[in-house]
Amino acid sequence: MTEFAEWESFYLIVGGAAGALIGLQFVVMTLIHTRVHVADPVVGRAFATPTIVHFCIALFLSALVRAPFQSMKSVAVLWGIVGIVGFAYCTFIGRSIREQNSYKPEFEDWLFHMLLPLSSYLILVVSAIAVLLEYHNALFAVGTSALVLLFVGIHNAWDAVTYHVFVLPTDKASESDVGEGDAD
Repeated sequence: MTEFAEWESFYLIVGGAAGALIGLQFVVMTLIHTRVHVADPVVGRAFATPTIVHFCIALFLSALVRAPFQSMKSVAVLWGIVGIVGFAYCTFIGRSIREQNSYKPEFEDWLFHMLLPLSSYLILVVSAIAVLLEYHNALFAVGTSALVLLFVGIHNAWDAVTYHVFVLPTDKASESDVGEGDAD
């Protein structure tokens, strides 16, 4: 479809990056699994799984644009469905973040785990409606949504790694220091 031809390079980059980062995230989770044992499974559901989901959605959006659809309207319907499901998923994640007791979220956590992804999925819904109303510049909104999800995933993956590398060892060292002090 000619509307998507100009976007080929953009989506090859975004899709390739998302695919590579999905694989890298699996490697990182495998490596830190031996270091960290969290008793609360809600933590993974709240902070780790959404990162993979956002990378997968960025990859999926890239694949949709490259697929040989006959009209933009059929693609727009899929964008709308992805946006609605993603929005619902983010509300579920918000509940999981509030339910977990292992970590007290800060503003940055709410921004990158809730507000930006919610905005991105809302952009998908609005862009789908725009295409159905014959506004074809909605491709910029879809590109923005894919890029936001990619950057959110990158931020959240980096945040998780730095937390496990820099914060958890400090917490464990503090616990062992307290334990040694109690023995005296």
